[in-house]
Amino acid sequence: MAVRVKPITLWRAEVDNQPGALARTLEPLAAARANLQVVMGYRLPGDRGRAAIEVAPVAGRAAAAAQSAGLQAATLAALLVEGDNRPGLGHAMAKALGDAGINIDFLLGQVSGARHTTVIGFDTREEADRAVPLIKRAAAGPRRPAARKAARKSARGRKGARKGRRR
Repeated sequence: MAVRVKPITLWRAEVDNQPGALARTLEPLAAARANLQVVMGYRLPGDRGRAAIEVAPVAGRAAAAAQSAGLQAATLAALLVEGDNRPGLGHAMAKALGDAGINIDFLLGQVSGARHTTVIGFDTREEADRAVPLIKRAAAGPRRPAARKAARKSARGRKGARKGRRR
């Protein structure tokens, strides 16, 4: 299963938690034709009157638009993970990171069709860098020994041959 893992910079703003706050923040980015892959909005814990908005990627002309909307590049290290989905993938990635002693600051995941997109935040850039090969291995799934693969393929071929003879 193909997976792509790349560092991203989230741009973040804290805003008043009120109707239209998200639209006002996104308006300059839309006008700059920013092609956002990640948009998160959430109320701040413990403060019903404040919310955070985070977006990515922001580059080129979109950077000036993001700044005009009150967004700033966040210092938190984050990775964007995209690839083929499979049952248990989230657990496999979380286990690989946990077993390596890497803490997850936040995780946002979604599946559309057969593809998944996940954004994972880390304490430091070093932890994010350490996480990349672990996530790739976890996303690849368990490896089957070549002999088992060949045996399964051979068995499938024999079943098909038997079916054809019975007809």
